Amino acid sequence: MTDALPPSPSPTRSALPPDDLQRALLHNEVHARPTARIRLPALVVYVAVLNEGISREQELAHLRLLPGQQDLPPEVLHDHFVRLRLGNCTLKWERHSEYTRYSIVQSLPEGAGLEAESPPLDALAVDPDWLAAIPGRTITAIKLAMVIGDIANAPEAAKRGQRWLGGRSVVASIMGTYGHSIAVTSFRLREDGFEHMLVIAPERTTETRAGRISQRLLELETYRMMALRGLPAAKALSPMLAEAESRLAEITARLENKAATDQELLDTLVALAARVERATAENQYRFAATQAYDAIVSQRIQELREKPISGTQTISEFMQRRLSPAIQTVAATAQRLSGLSQRIERTSALLRTRVDIATESQNQQLLAQLTRGQDLQLRMQMTVEGLSIAAISYYVMSLIYYGAKAVKVAGVPISPELVAGALIPAVLWGVRRTNRRIHEKLHAEQGH
Repeated sequence: MTDALPPSPSPTRSALPPDDLQRALLHNEVHARPTARIRLPALVVYVAVLNEGISREQELAHLRLLPGQQDLPPEVLHDHFVRLRLGNCTLKWERHSEYTRYSIVQSLPEGAGLEAESPPLDALAVDPDWLAAIPGRTITAIKLAMVIGDIANAPEAAKRGQRWLGGRSVVASIMGTYGHSIAVTSFRLREDGFEHMLVIAPERTTETRAGRISQRLLELETYRMMALRGLPAAKALSPMLAEAESRLAEITARLENKAATDQELLDTLVALAARVERATAENQYRFAATQAYDAIVSQRIQELREKPISGTQTISEFMQRRLSPAIQTVAATAQRLSGLSQRIERTSALLRTRVDIATESQNQQLLAQLTRGQDLQLRMQMTVEGLSIAAISYYVMSLIYYGAKAVKVAGVPISPELVAGALIPAVLWGVRRTNRRIHEKLHAEQGH
């Protein structure tokens, strides 16, 4: 008789509790947008467009216009990322909350190397008409050339990069803790609508590192532009804020000097509050997005781990001097708008306090008038009651008098006048007593 072996666990059975519904999605988020692998030398054609009002179906229909992609299934766009191989190039599509970006990695055109002074970058691996028809509005367009070169002499490499960019003033820096590459750019738009960037890297640069370099530079420029989208809104809002602040000061002065009625002040303040709240609702998201994008820009700059090149401004220095004032303007406008809303709220509270005090005073006056009226009514009631007691007693005495006269006529020797006069105190007491009992009974019924 052999011992029975314990049952082996099923290979499909998990030793864990049931998964959360979003576990797989959240876990795979770190792999959602993998870095491209780029073999040097290469040209990266990058276009980022605002996708407001643009559906995934529209973007899918446009991707299907590419050669060999007519049967592209809709499911590939559900993960916000897709990479397509198009013969001699690779296209990457990424959709974000506010924009969609297209990255085309192709071979560097002939004559576009580091020695070129005006590199020909018009030879695209995809149809230019297809690029022009991308659904959305362009926010960033970059042609990033990544070439092989010697970076040991960084100043000389920067000068060569400057000649490559047409001799204009450039921004350049050594990237990486140990200096793995040099990035050169002018941050200027060309006639074709693209920016030109140049990355010089040694021959030993791996494809993965080249992909990370391109991703950081392209994302840096994209997020810079997205962060700056709040600046026009802030500038457009400034005159309205100045007018609203002046209007609020006027309302506060009128409130202090009692130069207008409460209703007039209330109507003016409500109209001003509605205007400010509308501006807040229209711009709050944009201002918050600006701060978020600026934080990403700062993060991407840190990831570059720049080292300066003598005689040339670094990317971080350029960003700090050009971008920071714009971001501070947006932040100041957002704070100004929020502060104005708070001051309007405090002024409204003061006006409500004034109205409440006036209402309380009116209520006190009305209560005093009601009290005086009740006192007068009470006095009149007491007077009427006194008169009624006298009238009732008079009628009762009249009845007693006529009754006594009737008894006298019947032969009884009495004096009607004497009888009536003797009974006057008793009649008055009885009528008054009866009236009091009636009042006590009414009060008792009201108490219940």
